[in-house]
Amino acid sequence: MTSRTPWAEKRFRALCSVAMIATVSVSAPLPAAAQDGPSLIRDTEIEEILLKDSTPIFQAAGLDPKSVHILLVGSKDLQAFAAPGTMGIYTGLIRQSENPNQLRGVIAHEVGHLQAGHSFRSGDMMRAGLKPMILTMGLGVLAALAGAPDAGAVLLGNASYFGQLGALGYSREQEGRADQAGATLLEATGQSGRGLVEFFDNFRYQEVFDQSRRFAYFRSHPLSSERIETLRSRVERLPHYEQVDSPDDLAQHQIMKAKLEGFMNPQSALIKYKEKDRSYPARYARAIAYYQMKEPDRALSQIDALLTEQPDNPYLWELKGQILFEFNRVDLAEEPQRKSVALKPDAPLLRINLGQTLINQKEPTKVEEGVRELKRALLNDNDNAVTWRLLAQAYDKQGKDGDARLATAEQYFSMGAPQEARVFAMRARELLTKDTPEWRRATDIVLASRPSNQDLKDLAKEGATQSVFRR
Repeated sequence: MTSRTPWAEKRFRALCSVAMIATVSVSAPLPAAAQDGPSLIRDTEIEEILLKDSTPIFQAAGLDPKSVHILLVGSKDLQAFAAPGTMGIYTGLIRQSENPNQLRGVIAHEVGHLQAGHSFRSGDMMRAGLKPMILTMGLGVLAALAGAPDAGAVLLGNASYFGQLGALGYSREQEGRADQAGATLLEATGQSGRGLVEFFDNFRYQEVFDQSRRFAYFRSHPLSSERIETLRSRVERLPHYEQVDSPDDLAQHQIMKAKLEGFMNPQSALIKYKEKDRSYPARYARAIAYYQMKEPDRALSQIDALLTEQPDNPYLWELKGQILFEFNRVDLAEEPQRKSVALKPDAPLLRINLGQTLINQKEPTKVEEGVRELKRALLNDNDNAVTWRLLAQAYDKQGKDGDARLATAEQYFSMGAPQEARVFAMRARELLTKDTPEWRRATDIVLASRPSNQDLKDLAKEGATQSVFRR
């Protein structure tokens, strides 16, 4: 398959793939205080719930759900945004929503903006190549999680664009149109628009605040009582107004909120989800909170109790393996991680967990198996910089210097750092056997990474300037 992804999009997709929440062991856990600034996080369970919530709305809007990348933004702020190919949902928005219908209402509203082309009203995002905020969000976290502070420094050069999201405010007229479009989309999917009205009504008080005191969402999306009542009048007349969330949808929403609370505010989670609450979301939140508060045995005890009730829950096995790995019980982490992969084989993040655990063991056969697992994960997520970094680590452990340099080049390439990608690809070419697939791939990366004139001259001498650029 030919790949010629623009560097701006490479940076964007890198941010999507690198910053992972603590349930994915390829990264360090997010500390409870990490929410002072936004970061992009990854979690298979939450992503699946959000995809389920969003897919009918995307389809009703004529969008291919597979072409829309849902970003989960770790921040206490209440915010959401939409751009072509992208739907950004802040964890603060999820935690503030009371039910799936409210969250889906906001998603439908944002898709309404996208349908109307409001994101491009001044050409800001198009001219900047998707740089405003989206490309630069969480760059400090990106560097730490990717284990490449130098590449992080490269990407931080774009951080000046971060504040531009707040400047991309909508007019009241545009807000009204997006409200109506969102209501239409919800109705088309057989859902009520009640949740969107409820959500706005819950924050009606923001209208009287000055700009500095409002949630960012209501600074860029101006709220008014007139707008709320206009929307209410419309949705109350629609056929599906009385439609309610299914018990399963409500349960999934509570699980998502509990999981985020446990990871991001563990002390608060233990207060909110008291021991006497024996519901699954409450026990799940407490297990995660104990893990975050460095009480692994207490967390594992809670998880084991949940596993006796839900032995086929891949996310409980994932969490157990994560805790064991991070608290230096690597050998014990392997079994639960294998179980999570067996239960959900198409989830690359779970396979990456297993691969990392295997390459951190001493037996050469385990390391080799770990390499295979990481490669399989790349089949479904080939721009994941963390996976490439782990492969480089494994190849280095195996003494495969050329492959290690090539994997590092892939890591930087997926992160949108062409200079570093080119440097490591050139080193890889010196160590790899000429005309092998790996050597050709290294050559492709050089040619696609803004090579210098000297690089081109060196390649021309070898007759290696014709790129096939295939993965």
